[in-house]
Amino acid sequence: MKIALRTRAAERGVALLTAIILVALAAIVATAIAWQSSLSARRAIAVFTVAQSLALAEGAESMAAYALRDNRRKNPLLVAANQEWAMPYGPVEIDHGAVLEASLEDQAGKFNLNSVVMAAPGLAPGPAPGATPAPSLGAAPAAAPAVAAALVANPTGVAQFEALLQSLNLDVSYAARLVDWIDTDDQPTFPGGAEDSFYLAQEPAHRVPNLPLTSISELLAMGMDRASYDRLAPFVTALPPNTRLNLCTAPGEVLDAITGQRSYALDPKQLALQRQQNACYPDKAGFLSGLSAAQKVGLNVGTTSSYFRLRTWITIGTTRFSLYSLIEQDQSGQTRPILRTFGTE
Repeated sequence: MKIALRTRAAERGVALLTAIILVALAAIVATAIAWQSSLSARRAIAVFTVAQSLALAEGAESMAAYALRDNRRKNPLLVAANQEWAMPYGPVEIDHGAVLEASLEDQAGKFNLNSVVMAAPGLAPGPAPGATPAPSLGAAPAAAPAVAAALVANPTGVAQFEALLQSLNLDVSYAARLVDWIDTDDQPTFPGGAEDSFYLAQEPAHRVPNLPLTSISELLAMGMDRASYDRLAPFVTALPPNTRLNLCTAPGEVLDAITGQRSYALDPKQLALQRQQNACYPDKAGFLSGLSAAQKVGLNVGTTSSYFRLRTWITIGTTRFSLYSLIEQDQSGQTRPILRTFGTE
């Protein structure tokens, strides 16, 4: 009898232990299913939020295009800071829980980093790397190969960039390094320049592109420290080398880099006030009259612009989405985004 009772007690213990294990396994499986379901829901929400934000940001690009076309129609020869296109938009609730903010900035009003080079004078451009060779006799005619002009230092642009760096208390040697980054030769500029031999010794190793910049962030690849980059970034841009500087929107530091005198940057508030009260300040004629003959050599300035950067911020719930669009406007007023950056400038 005692043995039977012990056997039944052992069986009940085993059954209880088995039940506990099964309940624990069921709880683990249920928790895993709930966790995966939660992750799937979050991923779906994130994907939908990004898609919604991008759609709203593209809508902001369309609104910017309308503002720029309207300004070109009203002011075909002037792009200034006191015009409607320069007014920030929002914050405005576009959709339930979705808030849009946007602002346009004239990029031609900044110093163009690509202006430190120019096409080599008196030299015919050669075939571009990878161009198709001429066909042999009897072969079908091929399209003319693309050509790439040799790029050399532009003394006017280099002098202006050096003056801008000096006014910001930054290392002036970055001007020579920038020239070597873009020009088509492999000889370092002295002093301060750097070609492949310098960058191949860095970590990670890389080469110079020997092409105009597409983003000012390439300055970081040249070895510029972050603090210097953050100080310089508001005053520079990366546009085609022959783009004219817009005097009506250029910061005082950029204007002073041309004049060689610290005047426009002394009082930023006064400069902003003058630009709100005048159609364009400084006006082109008055600005040029204050320059010497040497300073006017190679100078490329105007009062219009074809390049604008649109900053768009979309807030949906607790998520904030940023899009930076570089917009080009042609002479007819038509616009198109030519570069988009998500999250960072």
